[in-house]
Amino acid sequence: MVRSWFQLIGLVYLLVAAVAIIGTGFKTATGDRAEALFSLVQHPIMGLVVGLLATSLVQSSSTVTSVIVGLVAGGLPVNLAIPMVMGANIGTSITNTIVSLAHLRVAGEFQKAFAAATVLDMFNLMAVALFLPLELLFHPLESMSLWLAKWLTGGAGVDPGQFNLVHWLTYPVQAFFQWPQRILPAFWVGLWQIVGGIGLIVTSIVLLGQLLKQLMVDRARELLKSAMGRGPLSGILSGTIATVLFQSSSTTTSLMVPLAGHGILSLKEIYPFTLGANIGTCITALIAATAIDGPLAVAALEIALVHFLFNFLGVFVIFGMPLWRNLPVWAAERLAAAAGRHRGFALAYVLGVFFALPGFLLLVPLLWSQR
Repeated sequence: MVRSWFQLIGLVYLLVAAVAIIGTGFKTATGDRAEALFSLVQHPIMGLVVGLLATSLVQSSSTVTSVIVGLVAGGLPVNLAIPMVMGANIGTSITNTIVSLAHLRVAGEFQKAFAAATVLDMFNLMAVALFLPLELLFHPLESMSLWLAKWLTGGAGVDPGQFNLVHWLTYPVQAFFQWPQRILPAFWVGLWQIVGGIGLIVTSIVLLGQLLKQLMVDRARELLKSAMGRGPLSGILSGTIATVLFQSSSTTTSLMVPLAGHGILSLKEIYPFTLGANIGTCITALIAATAIDGPLAVAALEIALVHFLFNFLGVFVIFGMPLWRNLPVWAAERLAAAAGRHRGFALAYVLGVFFALPGFLLLVPLLWSQR
């Protein structure tokens, strides 16, 4: 057990170091050409699509948002990163939707499982439809997260000359990724750091999830048993805590799908739990943001806080308003009914929403610009 906890600390250490490596890599690779690179996501819809497609491919919003923190540390403007975070939120529910397909052979089970899986899709789509236009017009998430980031760091930035404990602790890992600078041009050194950092994030988060399952599965099971039937607030809290323990909203929400399929839990009981999972998944990006020092430290923490505020305020506004509260449940039930009547609809939904549509939206502007 003690060994497992040391492994846990080591994996968190690698996650924090990896984010710093990505930020350094982007600065090294792009130099003064960063604006041209980031112009690819200048349009908010493109940013949304990039976040959605990346999360669908990786099947982990924790991984994608940690990479986004690294991108911001490398110079990506926060206002361009915000739609990417929102897209990652939509893409994160692909895993539990795929899990629901295991119930395809039994019509009654499949319809319940598919509704439980897609209720988070419907909620996140509704949250994006509400907050993205508001953000583009008035920038509430950017303003609130910037204020919080400055308050938490104690100023507008961190002086690179000041002693930074996180930077000092992670320096050995960062130094390993800097060795090619002796023999390679800056662009290739930066590219090596970006690819290596992303690989390190993916590896550490996957291993972290597996290790936390071993350490926390019994506690999480007891938490679910004691909290799910005590009302919506208890369900939200249990979803948040369980996801912090597992470091994966995909894992915690996927656990609910079979329970719904077998009729053990109703959709209205599972719904608050999935909203809590949405909040709990923000912890990874917040941990990742601690890796950044220097002038962009505030910006890195700011985008991590945007992720948290978007999910928290989404629950507060949508679930907190009786008029809107049950719309995601209603939409998920209608979607599941259609999938129950035509089994191919479920597969078309997964491939269309998470891959074909975002891929098309991403490809068309690129092809148009080459005309």
